[in-house]
Amino acid sequence: MMTQERIGLFGGTFDPIHLGHLILAQDALEILHLDRLIFLPARLSPYKIGTPPCACAADRLAMLALALVGEPRFSIDSRELRREGPSYTIDTIRELERDFPRATFFYLLGEDHAETLQGWKESAMLKKRVTFTFFARGNSSRSGALFARRIDISSTEIRERLARGAHVSYFLPPPVHTYLEKKSLYRR
Repeated sequence: MMTQERIGLFGGTFDPIHLGHLILAQDALEILHLDRLIFLPARLSPYKIGTPPCACAADRLAMLALALVGEPRFSIDSRELRREGPSYTIDTIRELERDFPRATFFYLLGEDHAETLQGWKESAMLKKRVTFTFFARGNSSRSGALFARRIDISSTEIRERLARGAHVSYFLPPPVHTYLEKKSLYRR
């Protein structure tokens, strides 16, 4: 009898991916006993239609690939980048269920999204298909997070620091930092 694979899903724009993302992903592998964790970079978040990602899809995908080297249980699925318009999680889950029919899915989310989950496209159906796993973000005081480690690093802060020429190397995996420098991404 085949056992069910435990797959973590980590969606976001990853604009850029940073060490906070990677620490959370590693924690998820260990705490949830995941067989693998799939990063799902979004073309456009339904909640950020007016503010699309700063870096193009190809650059965000390249930075993800550089950041994930060395952890064989991490992978990237680019289906949301190939879709037109906003990325809806339910559409992605339906496709992943066809690709991994015997999997149990765990979707990683910042606990600040717990209150907005009801507004997600087909949220009731989505809750039946995945286990949402919340992690603490920033100085959040909510107590529903499975992951209590608070990593106060944000892609927004990194972009702002780069725009003003501030130092960011301690926020990023070295290959991603090198990529950003070489491509002059997020510079004004």
